[in-house]
Amino acid sequence: MDNALAVGGRFHIEHIRDGEVIDREDVTNLVVNEGLDHLLNTVFHGGTQVQTWYLGLFEGNYTPIATATGASISNASSECTSYTESGRQEYNEGAASAQSITNSANKATFTMNATKTIYGAFLSSNATKGSTSGVLFSAARFATAKQVAQDDQLLLTYTFNAASI
Repeated sequence: MDNALAVGGRFHIEHIRDGEVIDREDVTNLVVNEGLDHLLNTVFHGGTQVQTWYLGLFEGNYTPIATATGASISNASSECTSYTESGRQEYNEGAASAQSITNSANKATFTMNATKTIYGAFLSSNATKGSTSGVLFSAARFATAKQVAQDDQLLLTYTFNAASI
């Protein structure tokens, strides 16, 4: 193959306690098969576009796999629902530029209402905490689990890139 297309993303998480950033991490994500199929079907096959994507967290000691789906991610990863916001947080992205799209200007905020260990994050088409429907686009396990306490905030940024290589 002379040319190829590379697509992928990164999650950036900031852990805030008492107004101070106590941890930051960037981690490469896995774009799951369901997400890749959705991308191809939407761009090339007239598939229905997802108008709004949502970010979620998981508290299970789980490593995302390519065959994970919107139907399986909540249970497989032990989705975290212990935050004060009513649902998964909207991925409020800006327009794509330089083959990249991100929500860095509008980070998703999760305000924790319990002591938990957070292992990773995911991007889904469904806003409902604990949902077993919708399209799963990507997921990532953090290199270091986040030990959160009540009132801690996790700020989550997702950046997706595409490149012709």
